[in-house]
Amino acid sequence: MSQPQPVTVLVVDDHPIFRAGMATVLGDLPGVTVIGEASDGAEAVAATARLLPHIVLMDLRMPGVGGLEATAQITTVHPEVAVVVLTMDEDDDSVFAALRAGACGYLLKEADGADVHRALLGAARGEAVFGPRIAQRVLAHFALPHAARDTLPFPHLTDRERQILDLLSRGLDNASIARRLSLSEKTVRNRVSDVLAKLRARTRAEAVALARDAGLGLP
Repeated sequence: MSQPQPVTVLVVDDHPIFRAGMATVLGDLPGVTVIGEASDGAEAVAATARLLPHIVLMDLRMPGVGGLEATAQITTVHPEVAVVVLTMDEDDDSVFAALRAGACGYLLKEADGADVHRALLGAARGEAVFGPRIAQRVLAHFALPHAARDTLPFPHLTDRERQILDLLSRGLDNASIARRLSLSEKTVRNRVSDVLAKLRARTRAEAVALARDAGLGLP
Protein backbone atom coordinates (compact mmCIF):
# COMPACT_ATOMS: atom_id res chain seq x y z
CA MET A 1 0.00 0.00 0.00
CA SER A 2 1.43 3.37 -0.99
CA GLN A 3 2.11 5.93 1.72
CA PRO A 4 -0.07 9.07 1.75
CA GLN A 5 1.59 12.18 0.40
CA PRO A 6 2.89 14.49 3.13
CA VAL A 7 1.29 17.89 3.70
CA THR A 8 3.71 20.47 2.31
CA VAL A 9 4.13 23.72 4.22
CA LEU A 10 5.63 27.14 3.51
CA VAL A 11 6.59 28.97 6.74
CA VAL A 12 6.28 32.78 6.64
CA ASP A 13 7.65 34.95 9.47
CA ASP A 14 9.97 37.93 9.60
CA HIS A 15 11.85 36.70 12.68
CA PRO A 16 14.54 34.30 11.42
CA ILE A 17 15.01 32.48 14.73
CA PHE A 18 11.30 31.83 15.16
CA ARG A 19 10.95 30.88 11.49
CA ALA A 20 13.83 28.42 11.62
CA GLY A 21 12.60 26.97 14.90
CA MET A 22 9.09 26.47 13.56
CA ALA A 23 10.45 24.85 10.40
CA THR A 24 12.45 22.44 12.56
CA VAL A 25 9.42 21.60 14.72
CA LEU A 26 7.20 21.04 11.71
CA GLY A 27 9.86 18.95 9.99
CA ASP A 28 9.73 16.48 12.88
CA LEU A 29 5.94 16.04 12.67
CA PRO A 30 4.59 12.95 10.91
CA GLY A 31 2.91 13.63 7.59
CA VAL A 32 4.31 17.18 7.28
CA THR A 33 7.13 18.45 5.09
CA VAL A 34 8.44 22.01 5.11
CA ILE A 35 9.31 22.93 1.54
CA GLY A 36 10.18 26.60 1.96
CA GLU A 37 10.45 29.69 4.12
CA ALA A 38 9.72 33.38 3.52
CA SER A 39 10.49 36.47 5.59
CA ASP A 40 7.69 38.77 4.40
CA GLY A 41 4.50 38.84 2.40
CA ALA A 42 6.12 39.54 -0.96
CA GLU A 43 8.45 36.56 -0.55
CA ALA A 44 5.47 34.45 0.53
CA VAL A 45 3.50 35.28 -2.60
CA ALA A 46 6.48 34.51 -4.84
CA ALA A 47 7.37 31.30 -2.99
CA THR A 48 3.77 30.11 -3.13
CA ALA A 49 3.68 30.58 -6.89
CA ARG A 50 6.96 28.71 -7.23
CA LEU A 51 6.42 25.87 -4.75
CA LEU A 52 2.61 25.49 -4.58
CA PRO A 53 2.53 24.18 -1.01
CA HIS A 54 -0.60 22.67 0.48
CA ILE A 55 -0.42 25.11 3.42
CA VAL A 56 1.08 28.55 3.98
CA LEU A 57 1.69 29.17 7.70
CA MET A 58 1.48 32.96 7.78
CA ASP A 59 2.48 35.61 10.30
CA LEU A 60 0.47 38.84 10.09
CA ARG A 61 2.76 41.68 11.11
CA MET A 62 5.79 41.86 8.84
CA PRO A 63 7.64 44.76 7.21
CA GLY A 64 6.76 45.61 3.63
CA VAL A 65 3.92 43.44 2.40
CA GLY A 66 2.12 42.20 5.50
CA GLY A 67 0.36 38.92 6.13
CA LEU A 68 -3.14 40.19 5.35
CA GLU A 69 -2.25 41.43 1.88
CA ALA A 70 -0.19 38.32 1.14
CA THR A 71 -3.07 36.09 2.28
CA ALA A 72 -5.51 37.92 0.01
CA GLN A 73 -3.16 37.63 -2.96
CA ILE A 74 -2.38 33.95 -2.39
CA THR A 75 -5.96 32.83 -1.87
CA THR A 76 -7.12 34.79 -4.91
CA VAL A 77 -4.48 33.47 -7.31
CA HIS A 78 -4.05 30.01 -5.75
CA PRO A 79 -7.38 29.05 -4.15
CA GLU A 80 -6.15 25.49 -3.77
CA VAL A 81 -3.50 26.67 -1.26
CA ALA A 82 -4.74 26.97 2.34
CA VAL A 83 -3.44 29.83 4.49
CA VAL A 84 -3.28 29.30 8.26
CA VAL A 85 -2.34 32.37 10.29
CA LEU A 86 0.15 31.93 13.14
CA THR A 87 0.53 35.18 15.04
CA MET A 88 0.64 36.91 18.41
CA ASP A 89 -2.40 39.08 17.53
CA GLU A 90 -5.61 37.81 19.10
CA ASP A 91 -7.83 40.90 18.78
CA ASP A 92 -11.10 40.53 16.90
CA ASP A 93 -10.08 42.96 14.15
CA SER A 94 -7.03 40.87 13.25
CA VAL A 95 -8.91 37.57 13.40
CA PHE A 96 -11.79 38.62 11.16
CA ALA A 97 -9.58 40.60 8.78
CA ALA A 98 -7.53 37.45 8.23
CA LEU A 99 -10.64 35.36 7.61
CA ARG A 100 -12.01 37.94 5.19
CA ALA A 101 -8.68 37.92 3.38
CA GLY A 102 -9.12 34.19 2.80
CA ALA A 103 -7.32 32.45 5.67
CA CYS A 104 -8.87 29.12 6.63
CA GLY A 105 -7.35 29.04 10.10
CA TYR A 106 -5.98 31.21 12.88
CA LEU A 107 -3.55 30.11 15.60
CA LEU A 108 -1.64 31.99 18.27
CA LYS A 109 2.10 31.58 18.60
CA GLU A 110 1.60 30.15 22.06
CA ALA A 111 0.15 27.02 20.41
CA ASP A 112 2.15 23.85 21.01
CA GLY A 113 3.40 21.50 18.32
CA ALA A 114 0.45 19.14 18.68
CA ASP A 115 -2.05 21.97 18.12
CA VAL A 116 -0.18 23.21 15.05
CA HIS A 117 0.04 19.64 13.74
CA ARG A 118 -3.72 19.10 14.08
CA ALA A 119 -4.38 22.47 12.44
CA LEU A 120 -2.16 21.76 9.44
CA LEU A 121 -3.67 18.32 8.83
CA GLY A 122 -7.17 19.75 9.24
CA ALA A 123 -6.51 22.62 6.86
CA ALA A 124 -5.15 20.18 4.30
CA ARG A 125 -8.50 18.37 4.49
CA GLY A 126 -10.34 21.61 3.82
CA GLU A 127 -11.36 22.29 7.41
CA ALA A 128 -11.47 25.65 9.17
CA VAL A 129 -9.02 25.51 12.07
CA PHE A 130 -8.74 27.76 15.12
CA GLY A 131 -6.90 27.82 18.40
CA PRO A 132 -9.21 27.40 21.44
CA ARG A 133 -9.45 31.09 22.38
CA ILE A 134 -9.87 32.15 18.77
CA ALA A 135 -12.63 29.57 18.23
CA GLN A 136 -14.51 31.02 21.21
CA ARG A 137 -14.31 34.52 19.70
CA VAL A 138 -15.52 33.34 16.30
CA LEU A 139 -18.45 31.44 17.82
CA ALA A 140 -19.33 34.38 20.07
CA HIS A 141 -19.33 36.73 17.08
CA PHE A 142 -21.77 34.63 15.09
CA ALA A 143 -23.92 34.00 18.16
CA LEU A 144 -24.74 37.72 18.35
CA PRO A 145 -28.15 38.77 17.04
CA HIS A 146 -27.89 40.00 13.46
CA ALA A 147 -29.02 43.49 14.46
CA ALA A 148 -26.13 43.78 16.90
CA ARG A 149 -23.69 43.21 14.03
CA ASP A 150 -25.56 45.39 11.57
CA THR A 151 -24.15 48.74 12.69
CA LEU A 152 -22.76 51.33 10.29
CA PRO A 153 -19.13 50.39 9.54
CA PHE A 154 -16.33 52.93 9.65
CA PRO A 155 -18.33 55.90 10.98
CA HIS A 156 -15.30 58.15 10.45
CA LEU A 157 -15.64 57.74 6.66
CA THR A 158 -17.97 59.93 4.64
CA ASP A 159 -20.89 58.26 2.86
CA ARG A 160 -19.04 58.60 -0.46
CA GLU A 161 -15.83 57.13 0.96
CA ARG A 162 -17.77 54.21 2.42
CA GLN A 163 -19.48 53.69 -0.92
CA ILE A 164 -16.12 53.62 -2.71
CA LEU A 165 -14.68 51.23 -0.14
CA ASP A 166 -17.65 48.92 -0.64
CA LEU A 167 -17.07 48.91 -4.41
CA LEU A 168 -13.36 48.27 -3.88
CA SER A 169 -14.32 45.30 -1.72
CA ARG A 170 -16.43 43.96 -4.58
CA GLY A 171 -13.35 43.88 -6.81
CA LEU A 172 -13.93 47.00 -8.89
CA ASP A 173 -10.95 49.02 -10.10
CA ASN A 174 -10.80 52.83 -10.17
CA ALA A 175 -12.13 53.10 -13.72
CA SER A 176 -15.12 50.84 -12.96
CA ILE A 177 -15.90 52.76 -9.77
CA ALA A 178 -15.71 56.05 -11.68
CA ARG A 179 -18.21 54.79 -14.25
CA ARG A 180 -20.52 53.40 -11.56
CA LEU A 181 -20.59 56.65 -9.57
CA SER A 182 -20.30 59.07 -12.51
CA LEU A 183 -17.03 60.47 -11.17
CA SER A 184 -13.67 61.12 -12.79
CA GLU A 185 -10.93 58.55 -12.26
CA LYS A 186 -8.82 61.26 -10.62
CA THR A 187 -11.56 61.90 -8.07
CA VAL A 188 -11.86 58.20 -7.33
CA ARG A 189 -8.09 57.88 -6.99
CA ASN A 190 -8.03 60.75 -4.51
CA ARG A 191 -10.95 59.31 -2.52
CA VAL A 192 -9.26 55.90 -2.39
CA SER A 193 -6.12 57.57 -0.99
CA ASP A 194 -8.29 59.29 1.65
CA VAL A 195 -9.88 55.98 2.60
CA LEU A 196 -6.50 54.25 2.98
CA ALA A 197 -5.26 57.09 5.18
CA LYS A 198 -8.34 57.06 7.40
CA LEU A 199 -8.21 53.27 7.78
CA ARG A 200 -4.43 53.39 8.30
CA ALA A 201 -4.17 50.75 5.60
CA ARG A 202 -0.92 50.57 3.67
CA THR A 203 -2.43 48.97 0.58
CA ARG A 204 -5.74 48.55 -1.20
CA ALA A 205 -5.70 44.83 -0.33
CA GLU A 206 -5.39 45.63 3.36
CA ALA A 207 -8.26 48.12 3.11
CA VAL A 208 -10.37 45.52 1.32
CA ALA A 209 -9.62 42.97 4.05
CA LEU A 210 -10.71 45.45 6.71
CA ALA A 211 -13.85 46.31 4.74
CA ARG A 212 -14.85 42.68 4.27
CA ASP A 213 -14.26 42.12 7.96
CA ALA A 214 -16.79 44.89 8.60
CA GLY A 215 -19.30 43.34 6.20
CA LEU A 216 -18.72 45.47 3.11
CA GLY A 217 -18.40 43.96 -0.32
CA LEU A 218 -20.60 40.99 0.53
CA PRO A 219 -23.46 39.76 -1.70
